[in-house]
Amino acid sequence: MFKKEIPPSSRSKVKSSVQRGLRQRFLETYPGFEPYIEEILPKKAQLDAVKLPDKCTLYTIDSTPLFYQPLDGPPIPHLKLVHSFPSALPTVQIDRGAIRFVLSGAALMAPGLTSAGGRLPDADQKLEKGDVVAVLAEGKELACLVGVLKAGTEEIKEKKKGIVIDDGHYLGDGLWRMNLD
Repeated sequence: MFKKEIPPSSRSKVKSSVQRGLRQRFLETYPGFEPYIEEILPKKAQLDAVKLPDKCTLYTIDSTPLFYQPLDGPPIPHLKLVHSFPSALPTVQIDRGAIRFVLSGAALMAPGLTSAGGRLPDADQKLEKGDVVAVLAEGKELACLVGVLKAGTEEIKEKKKGIVIDDGHYLGDGLWRMNLD
């Protein structure tokens, strides 16, 4: 989604009523961030909206990216926010062989999660299609990708092939390198 460099674009202040709604929707979508919400999105802080290509909006506070929101989709946490609060999102793990493909912007394929180095949540913590996950790399501590699952974990385990995440925000992409100053 953000493979290319993103040029600086218009920035606008978000009205306090809209900001309250965004905060509420973010907490409904990601209850794992609730203990940290005052740190992430203080009630009195000024939220800015930055227009991105592909009909997407990035929300920032003091040039710190928080989350982006596709036109008709849920807010998706920025990778820098996920790095600050690594336990707030559900995670999956890719094997070493998939790392270079993910970091070059390729779609995440099921074999990267179902092979020996990959890891999916247990059956009691299964994830559904449409859930937003942080993707960890084998042997690394921090997430390398945030994206929306195209299939549930049970389906991924059964089929063991196909695309799992195709439009994600990954380390080194245009959104990661974007200058917000």
